[in-house]
Amino acid sequence: MSKKTPILTVVGAGPGDEDLITLKAIKAIEAADVILYDALINEALLKYASKDAELIFVGKRKGCYAFQQEQINELIVAKAKEKGHVVRLKGGDPFIFGRGAEEIDFVRQFGLETFVVPGISSSVAAPAYQGIPLTKRGASESFWVITGTTKKHQISSDVALAAKSTATVVILMGMSKLDEIVTIFSAENKQNTAIAIIQNGTREDEKVGIGTIETIQDIVAQKELSSPAIIVIGDVVKERAVLSRIYSEAKEA
Repeated sequence: MSKKTPILTVVGAGPGDEDLITLKAIKAIEAADVILYDALINEALLKYASKDAELIFVGKRKGCYAFQQEQINELIVAKAKEKGHVVRLKGGDPFIFGRGAEEIDFVRQFGLETFVVPGISSSVAAPAYQGIPLTKRGASESFWVITGTTKKHQISSDVALAAKSTATVVILMGMSKLDEIVTIFSAENKQNTAIAIIQNGTREDEKVGIGTIETIQDIVAQKELSSPAIIVIGDVVKERAVLSRIYSEAKEA
């Protein structure tokens, strides 16, 4: 049994681009005795781990469950008591549909010290990399971030509420519900509203489809877009700027 204080640090790994992780997150990874990491993180980040750290893949994404959530919770406690500092490395931000709060609630029952390192969420980073401003004067005054699929595998009722607003709507984990999303927005006479679907946002294999509510299903089929992807709906998609990856180009030069 370890004499180290059992600690859990829930760390946001960012949206995918390795450079979009924070310095505080890197320091947590370097200090970890055990790292439990998800399927959506960039595994290049594991190079910051100590050579003595135990790395455990607990992949969670649609159709890929190496561990159930209850098993992950129990594993965190067991490893923290055995080895000390456990880092739970999650894609994006751990408190935005990342279940980080649930894991903290569970482990506190067992006396673990808990910390959180925020991460950059794909909900804002992926549109930004595509030159889509979620808010812009004259186009959008606010934005919603919604999960497309609830715990019961149904579409969130908030999508229908958001469709009635003038806000930008960002839907995570919504590709399997795209047909329903289109139906909901069409019912609000928003067939001509702009929509973007960004697959693997901020990564080298990023793909994007731009269209309207009326055309997006055909575009998804043509471009063979699939999960993991985020959906951005609203006039801001028409404000999309053509961006050059200046920093990347400079490194290559």
